[in-house]
Amino acid sequence: MFKRNTDHMQADIFGLYNTLPEKMKKVVKKSEHYVFYNLIFCNIKEALFSKLYSNKKSRPNAPINAMVASLILMHRYNWTYEQLFENIQFHILVKIALGLDCIDKMPFCPATLFNFQNRLAKHFIQTGENLLEQVFDQLTEKQLKILKIKTSIQRTDSFAAASNIRNYSRLQLLVELVIRIYRILSDKDKKRFLKHFEPYINKSSGQYIYPLKASEIPHEIEKIGHLYHWIEKNLKHSYAEYDIFKTFERVYKEHFTVVHEKIEVKSNNQLKSHYVQSPDDLDATYRKKNNKPLKGQSINIVETASPDNQVNLITDVSTNPLNKEDSKVLNERLDTIKHKTPDLKELHFDAAYASSENDKKFEKHKITPVQTAVRGKKPAVDMKIEKVSETQYTVSCPLQSVQSESTGKQYKATFDLAICKRCSSKGKCPTQRRKHHRVFYFSHEYYLRSRRQKIIDSIPIERRKLRSNIEATVNEFVRKMPNRKLKVRGAFKASIFALSCAMSINFGRIYRFIQVDPSYYEPIVLCFVNVVKDQIQFYRKYFCKMVKYLVFKQRSLNYTSQRKIFVFENLSF
Repeated sequence: MFKRNTDHMQADIFGLYNTLPEKMKKVVKKSEHYVFYNLIFCNIKEALFSKLYSNKKSRPNAPINAMVASLILMHRYNWTYEQLFENIQFHILVKIALGLDCIDKMPFCPATLFNFQNRLAKHFIQTGENLLEQVFDQLTEKQLKILKIKTSIQRTDSFAAASNIRNYSRLQLLVELVIRIYRILSDKDKKRFLKHFEPYINKSSGQYIYPLKASEIPHEIEKIGHLYHWIEKNLKHSYAEYDIFKTFERVYKEHFTVVHEKIEVKSNNQLKSHYVQSPDDLDATYRKKNNKPLKGQSINIVETASPDNQVNLITDVSTNPLNKEDSKVLNERLDTIKHKTPDLKELHFDAAYASSENDKKFEKHKITPVQTAVRGKKPAVDMKIEKVSETQYTVSCPLQSVQSESTGKQYKATFDLAICKRCSSKGKCPTQRRKHHRVFYFSHEYYLRSRRQKIIDSIPIERRKLRSNIEATVNEFVRKMPNRKLKVRGAFKASIFALSCAMSINFGRIYRFIQVDPSYYEPIVLCFVNVVKDQIQFYRKYFCKMVKYLVFKQRSLNYTSQRKIFVFENLSF
């Protein structure tokens, strides 16, 4: 049953904070954890998570705002789960950050936190709704509004988040799955089918392939292919519901084909980058970057970048397959980014994000795309195209300028041949020679691409290098990944890491900002004040209901004594 955590709204007179000496109270109020309590903890809308729990009267859930805030703290300080619970139990400031007013109180146990994350994952699989992303959006929206941060100019970049998995070769992966299939067999089946599995189960997959020569590997793959075919045919009816058997079936289809009951091995060229890289992380994909093989996820971030901002915040985070192009990621996220920050007018990115489809979306949302690098060679003759109307363009070369005309599917610009003959670059000109003139054909997509590549030269100099600073933001994520590897496996857990890190990074920037200029602390407190108003209204209704109940049930008591009893039992400080 869903229940809001309201315990932190009423401080105990003998509670943790009130029993501290006055000097320590002053230190607490200036601490990062106290600001975290006001800015993050008190602004987490627990009602977002009500759909994870039953509507029937039953055992209530653990404090959701405490669990979400704990995940943010864990990624902010790069704690392990063990360190997280140790700090919750013994660190006074961490208790204050989580709204705990009792030294011996734990808001939840490790199993509860893990089950909560499993509920989030299950809900995401069933509905496609990431509730933690909604918390990030809700917090960021309020922070942008309170601090009056301009979102008209933003920048984006992505980085690889390698999964914490073993680097399997093709044969090693196939052997590993055979070993794991054998483990799930019943004792009876292990004895019956021992002769089929015996060559593989007495060693680890690494030990099996270690003594093999390179010339022997194709034969071994073909040999294990026959075993895969046998397992599929004889064990599926008994073990099809096991997760590892489902993984086995996927790998079987990815690496082998059956033609007339004969098993055939797919060539290495036929293997795709989205095929299973490890049975421990089915979401991990393969990509080669800078000649270095990577397996895992890709995290894309967008943040504000206006020169007028005194502090910039991350506005969007998305986790994607590692083999997915940045241009496709941006194309899918652009509508969401525009919806979250409607006043976005200028987006800075590198060449990996450029595409014709993105150009169309930029035009649709009236966003100016600023590309900081151009792929390919620079054209020898620069053809400038300016849009005059929906059906006409002005096309200019170094010597002349003409109006275009439509040919149906594209546009045509006709240049005077006599003038073209005097041009020193006529041998490299992209126009086509005709009998009496030269012609240049182009499409609207070509115009958009050409415009995008030249925009950076038309904006003020101080805005031309805005994108480069997002590398520092990327580093804030990467330094929490030992050897650039995530501590978790799976796409959803990677998204929890990315969103929690993003919220902690935004909080860190705001905290450092108000330390430099304390006068900005008041707008931050306003976030907390708005929440408190809602909480006061909640308790006001609760108080009225309790008074009516006592009046009805205890008519023998006069109203004055009745009021004294209620106030004494529900006294708050």
